[in-house]
Amino acid sequence: MSNRVLLVDDDALVREALAQTLILAGFNLIAASSFIEAKDHISVDFDGVIVSDVRMPGKDGFALLDYVNSIDADLPVILLTGEGDIPMAIRGITQGAFEFLEKPCASKELISSVTNALKTRDLVMENRALTQQITRGDAAARMLFGQSQHANALRDQTRKVAATGADVLISGAPGTGTSKVAEVIHLLSERAEQPFEKAAAASLTVDTLKEAIKRANSGTLFLDEVSALKPETQFALLECLENNCGVRVLSGSYRNLTADVEKGVFNHDLFYKIGVTTVRIPSLRERPEDIPILFQKYVDIACEQAALAPREISQEMLARLMVQEWPGNARALMNAAMRFALGVEETPQDSGLGLTEQLAQVERSLLCDALRRENGNASEAAKSLKLPRKTFYDKLTRFGIRADQFR
Repeated sequence: MSNRVLLVDDDALVREALAQTLILAGFNLIAASSFIEAKDHISVDFDGVIVSDVRMPGKDGFALLDYVNSIDADLPVILLTGEGDIPMAIRGITQGAFEFLEKPCASKELISSVTNALKTRDLVMENRALTQQITRGDAAARMLFGQSQHANALRDQTRKVAATGADVLISGAPGTGTSKVAEVIHLLSERAEQPFEKAAAASLTVDTLKEAIKRANSGTLFLDEVSALKPETQFALLECLENNCGVRVLSGSYRNLTADVEKGVFNHDLFYKIGVTTVRIPSLRERPEDIPILFQKYVDIACEQAALAPREISQEMLARLMVQEWPGNARALMNAAMRFALGVEETPQDSGLGLTEQLAQVERSLLCDALRRENGNASEAAKSLKLPRKTFYDKLTRFGIRADQFR
């Protein structure tokens, strides 16, 4: 529990006596002789309580109470007065005073009141810290959409790597959104209050890299398509990381960096430095069940930004979206959603298939993706889809899928 007390009283002798009582009781005291002196200590981050005399020259205790309420209405203020004035006490309580004590008050009464006020303040501060933590910790849920196993795994992975503080290599097919995942990792990390700087790796020189690091200033630097870094810039980045440049580096790439390292076009040592931990973003092809959710989200966002009425999306349209190829992944789906929201394109291109056929295509895609993930192991693929083995094999037969094609 916090033990800070801001004591405000213009009478030096009274202030000294009260201060001695509070210090002997173990409180960490800040003494002030006026409203002007006291207000510099008052903020939403002040984790203590205020004990103030009511009658003071200039701005009195009620003025101080009003000021505190304007800064933080949850900051407890205990008012003291030398007069047994019931109307004054009522005024103090109705204006938000935590308690109203008559001077001279017994030490036990003062200490008890301050202790209770500090307990109240502690609870407020703990709740605020928890709320902030939940808000920060929910960035993955707020920004990474989808309800599939892939989507859940991606959110869990971003939370885990964010907590490590290590540099991260974020990979995925074009359009999957490496920049967004990088921002989520930053928001979930201890550097969330520091800058988040984005830079296109292809355009970075040694000097502009140093400038970007300086702008990140103890925060996070995201390098978009890190494979495009020039050789001299790769070396400068490696040198910076080896000498602890003071920023967290998140790198995004749609390329196979391992292959680039083997070809000698990407620095071997840098590859292992930036990829201390990795996050892979699944493509839409791997999680077609998320397409309706993502499309609806993007349409809602587009309508809100353009101040348009919400657009209704038919189930038939969503089914067609699920069986379409999306080589541009989330970015392509977002563009389609924006066009739909604006009425530029009413529906995606009709596949010419009925609803049953379209859903069958989705089912076939899920079966193939499960086999691909499990390297052709049909038993493991069936488990991942929560299907009995016989049912799984029946579906493979119905769709003409051979498990050994995925080994």
